[in-house]
Formats: sequence, structure tokens, C-alpha cells
Amino acid sequence: MRFLTRSFVAVCFAALGLSAAALARHPDSPRPPDAPPKAVSDADFVTKAASGGMFEVQSSKMATEMAKKAECKAFAEKMIADHSKLNDELKAAAGKAGIAVPSTLAAHHEKMLADLKGARDFDAAYLSAQVKAHEEAVALFTAASASVKDPGLREFATKSLPALKTHLEHAKKHAGSGTISSR
Repeated sequence: MRFLTRSFVAVCFAALGLSAAALARHPDSPRPPDAPPKAVSDADFVTKAASGGMFEVQSSKMATEMAKKAECKAFAEKMIADHSKLNDELKAAAGKAGIAVPSTLAAHHEKMLADLKGARDFDAAYLSAQVKAHEEAVALFTAASASVKDPGLREFATKSLPALKTHLEHAKKHAGSGTISSR
């Protein structure tokens, strides 16, 4: 009986070790918070930033029409203004770097928009989507600040980070309570 127990424990530890090793090598596995940002190429940065920016504007335009709370609509208006400006700045920086800016959303942003359209509690779903989108943006722009080659794109990424972090903090603060302030 002891032999079976020891064998079972050994097999469990071996399986756990293999699973951990596989996760560590998987490119989408979560990184520890203190890990350095994942490197991103100039073209990938432009593609992902463009999709994220378009998602912010499109989802926020939807919020101005579908949100119930005035505070949610005011937050959406701010996102439209801020992200429209960032999108224009991205286009300018990408143009100088010779990188084409896509005009369509990435598949996961399309899905997020579709999910938002069908949400029962639109205001809560919108805030949740804002948290997720801004987490993605902060991670992307942090990585780009450290790894893109073009100086104009790097400057754009670095300069944009404070506003994106502020948006993220604001969205997180109010996502749970369902209330937001336009400040």
C-alpha cells in the first residue's frame, strides 16, 4: 500500500512539474507583476494600439447612446475625446515610421463590442470592458516604451502611458460600484 501511495504522489508531482514547465514556456501564460514587459515590434505595436484605440472610441460611442447613467455617458465622452486624439497621434507617428495603420478591429475587440451590445446591464459591462481594454493598453504601451525601435513610436508610447494609466485607475475604481465620476 505504501508503494502505491508513494507512486501516486510521485506521478502527481511529475505531472505538476510538466504542467508548470509547459505554462512557463507558453507565450500567453501570465507573467509575474515584477517581470519586465514583453518586447513588441514596431508593426505589432501599431496594429495592437490602433485596434485598442478604435475599440475605445467605438465602445464609448455606443455608451453615449446606450448607457443609463449620466456619469457613464460623461466618462464615455471623455474616452472618445482622449482616444480620438491618441488615435490621431498614433497615425502620425506610424506614418513617419512608414508603418500602415489598420482600419479594422482585431477579432478579440470585435467580440468585446458584440458582447457589449448584448449586455443586460450595459453600464456595468461597459466599465468592465474599459478595465480590460485599458489593462491591455497599459501593458502594450509599457512594452512599446521599452522595445520599439522607431524613436517617434517610442516617444508616443511613453507620452501616452500616464493618460492610459489614469483611465485604467478610473475605470477600475468605478467598475465594481457601477458609479463613475467624470473627473
